[in-house]
Amino acid sequence: MSSPLKEARAARGWSQEKLVREIERFAREHLLDVPTTASLRVYVSEWENGKRRISVALAAVLRPLLGLTDEELRGRGDRPAAPSLADGYTDLLARIDSAGSVGADMLHSFTEQTELLRTFDRQMGAAGLVDQMTAHLSALEDALTFAVLPEARRPVAQALAAASTLAAWQALDAGAVERAWRNYELAKRAAREAEDPLYLAHAMAEQAYVLREAGRTKDALALVREARRSGGRLLSPRLDAWLHAAEAELCAVAGFADDCHRALDRAAAALPAGETARDPDMLSIFLNDVHLSRWRGNALAMLGDGEAVNSLYSALEDMDATFIRAESGLRCDLAQAHLARGELGPADEHLRRARLLAGRTGSVRQRRRVDQLSLRL
Repeated sequence: MSSPLKEARAARGWSQEKLVREIERFAREHLLDVPTTASLRVYVSEWENGKRRISVALAAVLRPLLGLTDEELRGRGDRPAAPSLADGYTDLLARIDSAGSVGADMLHSFTEQTELLRTFDRQMGAAGLVDQMTAHLSALEDALTFAVLPEARRPVAQALAAASTLAAWQALDAGAVERAWRNYELAKRAAREAEDPLYLAHAMAEQAYVLREAGRTKDALALVREARRSGGRLLSPRLDAWLHAAEAELCAVAGFADDCHRALDRAAAALPAGETARDPDMLSIFLNDVHLSRWRGNALAMLGDGEAVNSLYSALEDMDATFIRAESGLRCDLAQAHLARGELGPADEHLRRARLLAGRTGSVRQRRRVDQLSLRL
């Protein structure tokens, strides 16, 4: 079996030599000591062949470079021995007391941390945030696990649903698909405990993208439709529009042109007017006319519809400059639209820009798409 390190390196299009250079660059930027270049070359080869275990110090360098958790890089390792019964009760009661002290201020801090991680992810990509995201989820899971009464558990569960959905999307972008799937399952469980149909519908619909990336488009489409059905009339208008747009994209992937156009029309009809993109009831959702124009162009480009180019250039002109990874996807959409029209020059230009942006954010998902589209040039 291929090692996780080798798979992550290959997914980024890096040679072993490139990985060595990236380790050294990261070490210089963060004032860290690492072995010599010659030693690192040997280590990388031995890590990938299972002949050497990655040290704690070098794992701390590799995690943000590759967007992998410590467990994914180094395995589970030895589990700590279970405490004695007496110590176990003492520890349990301490944790319950700690969870019981989670009040409005602490919940606000959890939400602010999720928002901070979301902003960093949007601008710089997910790979470098893997340690922070792992620690954030762990803190929220502990708070929920040891909270006793439902009125204490529900708000923590909602915060966990929001954070784990973000963590899942970051994992999918970094190419860690099993982690993405598990985090979406965690998000759904948390949303059910929070009795929040909006977060549940959103987690279900985003999980469909894992199925799409795996080639199970019809299953993905069915899951998005089930997410919308499960939310029913409780969905906020912006989330309803988002779900219709996601359905339109998956219809386009499946080649269902009529269904795609109908879903796009329903998304436009449901979307609230104005420039506001954030949904006050569902902070994970960013959707306004600009975002929907990009989504429409993406779907039409996959259908080979000539109208896609106009929608996409309009979205590119109005896009928030902080959405770096989204711009990489938009450039891919434009390349696909130009390829459908036989316009190879503009397609190549957008793919080169998309590749640079995907490299900047460490997006394995966008890089894979760039590689696929490049084969058509």
